[in-house]
Amino acid sequence: MARMLLRGMRLVSLAPNRPDSENIDLLIEDDRIVSMGQYLNPHDAELVDLTGRIVIPGLVNAHLHTWQSALRFVGGDWSLLEYLAHTHGHVARRYRQGDMHTGTLAGALNQINCGTTTIGDWCHNCLTPGHADAAIDALTATGIRAVFLHGAAHGGPTRPHDMRDIDRLLRGPIARSPLLTLGMAIKGPQLSAPEVVIADLRAAVERGILASMHQSAGEPGPGWDAVEAARLWGPHANIVHGTGLSDEWVTKLVHAGVSFTSTPENELGQGHCTAITEQLLRAHAAPSLGTDTDTAVSGEVLTAARIALARQRGLAHDQQLHRTGMSAPTASPTSKQALSWATVHGARALGLADRIGHLSPGMQADLVVIDARALNLCPAHDPVAAALHASIANIEAVMIAGRWRKRDYALVDIDVDEVTNQLRLSGERFAEKIHASGPLARTRRSVVRRVVRRRLRRQIGSGSS
Repeated sequence: MARMLLRGMRLVSLAPNRPDSENIDLLIEDDRIVSMGQYLNPHDAELVDLTGRIVIPGLVNAHLHTWQSALRFVGGDWSLLEYLAHTHGHVARRYRQGDMHTGTLAGALNQINCGTTTIGDWCHNCLTPGHADAAIDALTATGIRAVFLHGAAHGGPTRPHDMRDIDRLLRGPIARSPLLTLGMAIKGPQLSAPEVVIADLRAAVERGILASMHQSAGEPGPGWDAVEAARLWGPHANIVHGTGLSDEWVTKLVHAGVSFTSTPENELGQGHCTAITEQLLRAHAAPSLGTDTDTAVSGEVLTAARIALARQRGLAHDQQLHRTGMSAPTASPTSKQALSWATVHGARALGLADRIGHLSPGMQADLVVIDARALNLCPAHDPVAAALHASIANIEAVMIAGRWRKRDYALVDIDVDEVTNQLRLSGERFAEKIHASGPLARTRRSVVRRVVRRRLRRQIGSGSS
């Protein structure tokens, strides 16, 4: 039994009924936290002095596509239309199993480097069972905790999810991993025929797994009412973006236990629009957070939390200014709320709230060590606010299930140069396809763009195409 005592830090546990921050020791045995208290003196424990640091729960990136890491920033100036046309309409079908492994490996390692210990990996490019296996093998190699959300390449509204592959994965590599959980990345009621989304959600309920789906602009169509009539909304369902839903729908879904994930930086930049956070707050709920796609943003979930917080505060000030002629007298939401969106609520959204999201005895030892001695954080008068504003340069160490995955500012047991070399080779092949300038390539891009535009128009118009 391995025992480790963390001492000297300022702990931001985010646990219920605990102070916002406290000087307290943390005792870890194997993969779990077993004790928290002052002046702990356990027998035969390795002592880790963290004076000057802040320790927080491991961050949760509840929605991202690690398989797209080789396309990093190729779409920094793309709209949603351009992203869908280039990534899904053009290069996704060209992915080999090796590309899936390389992208997922690099994407997951980047998340650990950023302080993320758990991801909701929305893998909607499982072209074959081998593609899914390659992604799962990569996640396993990194040591990250993940919900692998199995998804097929984009298809028509009458195409149900491939449950044969779901059942194969449940019996195979997922069952053998203590850190991986299986879920389904389904098209959902906005992109599926009503009978298909009902079948997909019933399949998820029968297997006790999470079903995550997109909803991006456009009012809810017949599929939403059909799911409600079938009584299939519940904690097993996760909605990403959620834009276009009315307050009535959001409140109804919150009461049913449905979770929501906002990816604010990507939503604002690509044109999903971002309204779900304020709707959830009005419904006395909260979002989880994700970064979505590395084609456009950096993958730092703390950045997503700060953007979500700033946007909400800006809205509150604008509304107060409109009503009274002055901005709001107090800041709301708080830094603690924003940090909880990237931890506590991320864990809930992924169905892992009994294991991760806050630090307390019995929970998994997933945590982040932030160096608050650095020039950009010192003096850390408010440890919660300091943690929220930490950058990658401040992430000194990351622990997942009691094992250091980053230590002394570097990933552990990883040849980063080899990973980036493989990522570069994979990405260059796709970038060449995207930027091809010949007449055939231009014609193909034009056709794909028109098809995607028509689909987006139908999606926004009916919510069920």
